[in-house]
Amino acid sequence: MSSVDILVPNLPESVADATVAVWHKKVGDTVEQDDILLEIETDKIMLEVPAPNTGTLESILEQEGSIVISGQLLARLHIIDQIVSKKDIKQTIQNQKSSVTSTASQEHIITQDNEEERHKILTPSIRKLVAEHNLQPKNIKSSGTKGRLTRQDIETHIRSTKKQHYTDQKNYIDIDHHQIKNINNDRKETRILMSRLRKRISERLLAVTNTTAMLTTFNEVNMQPITILRKKYGELFEERYGIKLGLMSFYVKAVLEGLKNFPAINASIDGEEIVYYNYFDVSIAVSTIRGLVTPVLRNIDALSIPDIEKNIKNLAEKGKNGKLTIEELNGGNFTITNGGIFGSLMSTPIINPPQSAILGMHAIKDRPMVLDGQIVILPMMYLALSYDHRLIDGKDSVSFLVYIKELLEDPMRLFLEI
Repeated sequence: MSSVDILVPNLPESVADATVAVWHKKVGDTVEQDDILLEIETDKIMLEVPAPNTGTLESILEQEGSIVISGQLLARLHIIDQIVSKKDIKQTIQNQKSSVTSTASQEHIITQDNEEERHKILTPSIRKLVAEHNLQPKNIKSSGTKGRLTRQDIETHIRSTKKQHYTDQKNYIDIDHHQIKNINNDRKETRILMSRLRKRISERLLAVTNTTAMLTTFNEVNMQPITILRKKYGELFEERYGIKLGLMSFYVKAVLEGLKNFPAINASIDGEEIVYYNYFDVSIAVSTIRGLVTPVLRNIDALSIPDIEKNIKNLAEKGKNGKLTIEELNGGNFTITNGGIFGSLMSTPIINPPQSAILGMHAIKDRPMVLDGQIVILPMMYLALSYDHRLIDGKDSVSFLVYIKELLEDPMRLFLEI
């Protein structure tokens, strides 16, 4: 018999510390290898810490809410040479009292008839989350070990249940969906602790205001050429590459050419030095249930249009499912954000430090424009480039945005790199 230390996973240099979010096991619990012991919240993502061996949780040294750093001791697991498998014990109980139905995809839905017994298998944190969102666990697909409901299962279920039902015209406040419910009968206030991600976002936004000379320049682009190109080749593109031809790949390609021609925008300030990057890593803003994150497309100069589309889709899906890794969120020299998917017509995006610029794309709207002396209806989009004026001059910022506009209005130049 021996013990093994449970340590905080290695965090990248950009992540100074993390918070113990929730313990799924308590001292004395018997656990199997790969059972999730706890979740740690960083500024960017939630990390699950699994049991490295089968054994008994001997001690917990850092409680929920504790701030921890890489390699810090969290708990000790007592390893027993001969241990009865929890799986066997649980199977016996299930044969007598309940059944777990497996779907074709081997995802599990909790279907125990006895609601009280089913409720007992939820961890305290999951039970609390279920109660906060007024959910029925039996309706939620589970992906955890042995059919265990995880935090991610809850978040996925919340995202998929967008339509809210209103009864008797009574409203109440739904924090996650920004909807008002029950205000006619109740004037209570709801207070919740900010997540580490939300705290970090607020800190970074305030820091940008205080530490940069941020300005925004605007332009507009005629999206008709790209619209025609997508309509003409979209079906063939999807047949060949198995993915739809979207807009972001054009934006990324245009940004690549812009960064090549305006090195000051592919740079950052480090103390009294200017760092110019000879590689092209672009962050793509992705909305998740926990907030906005910016996974990175690396070496975009080596990616084709299909590669970019596949990578963006992969990052977006991982973001929605809470599967992004710290490595995928770390770095980036420039950011593209598309508020247009939410209907934004125009905005002033905020720089993602330590980067020096961010490009905001917006909703495409048909508008009357003058073309060759004639008034025509064209699909137009506003562009916004926010930049740090300490590093980037007005001339470079305006010229960069005009160049992006010209490339998007003549997309064949993107393939010819001219």
